Amino acid sequence: MAEFAPPQENTQPLSTEEIQALESLQQCVLWLSTQIIHHANNVRPNREKSKIGGHQASSASVVSIMTALYFHFLKAGDRVAVKPHASPVFHAIQYLLGQLPQEYLTQLRSYGGLQAYPSRTKDPDQVDFSTGSVGLGAVAPAFAALAHTYATHHFAAVAPRRFVALLGDAELDEGNVWEAILDPNLASARNLLWIVDLNRQSLDRVVPGIRAAQLKRLFAECGWRVVEVKYGHLLQHLFKQPGGTDLRRCIDEMNNEDYQALITLPGAEGRQRLGELAEANRTGVLSVVAAVPDAELPSILSNLGGHDLQALTQALDFVGQDLTRPTILFAYTIKGWGLPIAGDPLNHSKLLSSEQMAALQLALDVPPGQEWSPLSPISPGGALCQAAQQRLFPVEHPIATAALERYDIPDEFGIRSQGLISTQQALGQLLMAISRVPELSHRVVTISPDVSTSTNLSGWIIKNGVFKLDGRVQTETDEQPLTSWKERPTGQHIELGISEMNLFMALGMFGLAHEHCDQQMIPIGTVYDPFICRGLDSLIYALYSGAKFIFAGTPSGISLAPEGGAHQSTVTPSLGIELPNLNAYEPCFVKEMEWMMIEALRQCCDRDHGRATYFRLTTKQVDQSRMEEAVARIGEANLRKQVLAGGYRIVDWRTAAPSLPRSHLVHLVAAGAMVPDAMDAAAHLHQQGIPANVLNLTSAQRLYEAWRDEERHGDGDSRQHDSPFAWLLPPSERHAPIITVLDGASHALAWLGSVYGMRTYPLGVDGFGQSGERADLYRHFDIHAESIVNTARRVLVRSGIAL
Repeated sequence: MAEFAPPQENTQPLSTEEIQALESLQQCVLWLSTQIIHHANNVRPNREKSKIGGHQASSASVVSIMTALYFHFLKAGDRVAVKPHASPVFHAIQYLLGQLPQEYLTQLRSYGGLQAYPSRTKDPDQVDFSTGSVGLGAVAPAFAALAHTYATHHFAAVAPRRFVALLGDAELDEGNVWEAILDPNLASARNLLWIVDLNRQSLDRVVPGIRAAQLKRLFAECGWRVVEVKYGHLLQHLFKQPGGTDLRRCIDEMNNEDYQALITLPGAEGRQRLGELAEANRTGVLSVVAAVPDAELPSILSNLGGHDLQALTQALDFVGQDLTRPTILFAYTIKGWGLPIAGDPLNHSKLLSSEQMAALQLALDVPPGQEWSPLSPISPGGALCQAAQQRLFPVEHPIATAALERYDIPDEFGIRSQGLISTQQALGQLLMAISRVPELSHRVVTISPDVSTSTNLSGWIIKNGVFKLDGRVQTETDEQPLTSWKERPTGQHIELGISEMNLFMALGMFGLAHEHCDQQMIPIGTVYDPFICRGLDSLIYALYSGAKFIFAGTPSGISLAPEGGAHQSTVTPSLGIELPNLNAYEPCFVKEMEWMMIEALRQCCDRDHGRATYFRLTTKQVDQSRMEEAVARIGEANLRKQVLAGGYRIVDWRTAAPSLPRSHLVHLVAAGAMVPDAMDAAAHLHQQGIPANVLNLTSAQRLYEAWRDEERHGDGDSRQHDSPFAWLLPPSERHAPIITVLDGASHALAWLGSVYGMRTYPLGVDGFGQSGERADLYRHFDIHAESIVNTARRVLVRSGIAL
């Protein structure tokens, strides 16, 4: 199952001088990372007296691994995810490599300084993958490696890359890790290496030893190459002595609590305890260590492979020889290694005292006044550091790759917008239109978690094929087998298993392909709208990382009537408003959807300021002719501007019922599937002598942002001239009440009345849905046209208007 630490004939061991140079760097990194945390907590002024925090023990656990990685193994262009709690180690190494100014070392967890956890969008030095929400930082490089593998089969110039994730063993508790591992698509990922910091401690507990064996077996069964580096050269030497097999068996079978306690004991006490733990093999085990002085015994017993630079470098060289399939390296470590809190089962958040830091400074031979100094460039460690800097950050010209700009996206796709069409159907039409634009379609990849057919991706897939290296026939579990789906290495669709976490991680990493492998890709994903919530953690991660991608949540709301409450989304409109770095649209008509898709594609082309885009779609078919009057009244160019800005008047009482009294006016505000019902309600109100506008909110998120920004930065009059509110709610109509109607939670639009202090009555789906006909469900939740009319009449009566 596991390939143990490689023998000498497989890899060339480093010389004594090279190991000594690495050890001096390791010592420097240990000091700097510990000092960074100490300074933030005990030296820097803390005006608020709040906890600063940091993880000295977790950082120390990976100092040796990261020293071996950055100063020996990594090449220029490699992409690395560092476990969240090792942020200080990463920044210390970046400082030594000349990639971070010294002044930042004193700014851990301060405003504008080093983030608590590595962030590719917030940190001052270059971070490849954000980490912090444990488990996600591990999976991100896996999907980035898949994106790179995809790129090598679709583009001529792809920069060579290796993708490395350093993760804590407790991160493997996260369910998203196993959702990713179990997806067969990741078996296609090349140049992927995970390194597990196996210190067998989590936040508040010592992890059972049996867990390591289980983990190795699970990865092996999923097709990963499994390697471990368990013991260092000192223990390996003892294992070869007479009785050494008994010593190894004793340590192997020792539970983690006993081992962690053993290595903290002084030599004589440790020797006695070792004999007790050996039980029947006491004599043989103690004979192996008989010649070891008491003073040296603790360091020998704690000589694990994850802290032995000779063993680590050989193991890394070994795995680097073959990364044709995903590889995982289990490196056994001690949490808090090199610190007085090593092995303490409660050391996760412990911080060294000032006295302990002074002792550590003395032990690590750091001269007073040089606490932040790098190694001398003329020292062996300093020279090795300079060599690593030149290797990792060479002065070279990047690979010249073509990339689409905003202006390369067509102004229109010319899709059909007549008859009864749903916005989900419009998505399928748009993808087929995109497939007919070679320079654009070449960069588009669609991704779906086993719902491709039921979200209208079939046309695209049949034309462009499924990305697969092994060429097996693809089927979809929730539909009839699709034998017409052609699988090939040049396919442009990725069919994931049923995991929304994987979907959004894949969208995010393909959406960062330009940054990770110098090739621009535009990923477009589909997911059942209610299950966006199941992948929300990965979606937030992708947005936080600055990824550019497009996804459609479809079908949505109780408009998916027969499916029942488990498949009827209600909170997703609010998510669209609230998530940063995301444009959210809820179209009703095909023409709106076309304009929105063009803008979404252009956002993906804007690498500096662009955003991801969310479409909330429906299978409810809408008569496309109902938009024609608004097109004629507003003009297509101006209407397009209004649609992308957040909304427009699809019914204007001044045109539809100009003879009715302004004093009786009501505003009906609707989005997506509810727009036709609001239009029907307006027609009934007009017949009853009540003037009504219908405001079609194409993007509540864009509209809310416009209001927010105007309030924060405007002069107070801007909304009367150039904002969406100028055409939605002109000054002469701000006396009228607002009734919002949404196939979702009603509070998502309830803020609208706050813009001008207008009375607002929100209608929406504020309970769990159920199966039934659409009209029955609309009536049940009071969002049917009749319910809207009745609400409007009640509102006017309450306002003192006689009807």
